[in-house]
Amino acid sequence: MAAVPAEPSLDALPDSLLLEILSQLPLRERLRGARVCRRWCRLVQDKVLWRHVDLTPYEISLKNLRHLLQHHLRSNVRTLKMRGTLSEALLQDLGKKCPGLQRLCLLCTKLRYKIDSYVVPSSLMTLELSRLELSQWIFFAKSEGTRGLLQLKHLFIYEVPSFSDLHLLNISSLACLQTLTLSGTNQVTTLGFRVASSYLKALEHLTLRQCTLKDSATHFIGCYLKQLRTLEFSNTPFLTDAGLPDLKSLKYLETLSLESCVKLSCDAIVTLGQALPRLKSLNLSGIPFDDQTVHKIQASLPNCHFSPS
Repeated sequence: MAAVPAEPSLDALPDSLLLEILSQLPLRERLRGARVCRRWCRLVQDKVLWRHVDLTPYEISLKNLRHLLQHHLRSNVRTLKMRGTLSEALLQDLGKKCPGLQRLCLLCTKLRYKIDSYVVPSSLMTLELSRLELSQWIFFAKSEGTRGLLQLKHLFIYEVPSFSDLHLLNISSLACLQTLTLSGTNQVTTLGFRVASSYLKALEHLTLRQCTLKDSATHFIGCYLKQLRTLEFSNTPFLTDAGLPDLKSLKYLETLSLESCVKLSCDAIVTLGQALPRLKSLNLSGIPFDDQTVHKIQASLPNCHFSPS
C-alpha cells in the first residue's frame, strides 16, 4: 500500500527560506509571527530582517518605539524610516542601540525639542526630512567644540515649511555635505543660502525644487560650490538668463536639470552648456521650446544627452 504523502508544512522549510518569507511581511505581521513558536521567535530576531526598517505605515508612540529599540533595533540596523514624535532622548538611544545606523528618514514627525549635534548618531550618513515640524534650534551646536562632529554627507528636505535659514546654516556648518536637496523650503532665503554656501564647498549634488530664492543664488553656487557634479533646478521661477553665466565656473558639472525654468532662453542655455566641459546630461523638460529651438540646442551640444521640453 502506497504511503500517504505528508501535508506541506512551513516547519519543513529551511531557515533561509523562512527568513525570506518573513522579510516580505509587513512589520506588524512579522512581529506577530514571533508568537508562533520558539523557532519563529528566533528567526524574527535575526539581524537580516532588521537591516532596513520602515515604520512609516504606523503611528508609533514613544513607548512602543523604545520597546522596538530595546528588543529589535540593534547594531545591524542600517536604514530606519519612521513617523511620530522624536525627542533628544530617543535620538540618544538610537545612537547607542543602533551604532551602525547610516540612513534616517523622518516623515510627518514632530521635532519640537532642541537637539544638540552631539546626540545625532555618529554613524549617520544620510538624513531625509519630509513634511514634518521642526523646532527653531534643531541640530544646534552646543559649543564650538562640537562643530564637525557630524558624519552627515547627504541631506534631503521635502516639504518642510518651517525649515529656515538657521536650520540650513546649523547643519551645513556641522557636516561636510556632499548632497543637498531643498524642496518646498520657502523660508530659506537668498541671504541664508549665501551664508550656508560658504560651508558647502565639498557639495557634489545640489537640488533646488520649488524654492523662492532670487536670481543671485546662482552667483553663490558658482562662487562656492565648484565641486558640483549634479545641479538640478525644478520649478524655480527665480532663475533667468541673467543668472546662468555664474554657473560657467562649475567645471566638474556632469548633469544639469533646468526643469520648468520657463524664463530661460535658448541662447543662454547653449552658451552655458558650451562652457561646461564635462556636461553629459541636460534636462529641459517643462520649458515650452518649439521643435526648431530643441534641434538648435541639440546641434550645439552634440556630446550631451538631452531631455527635451
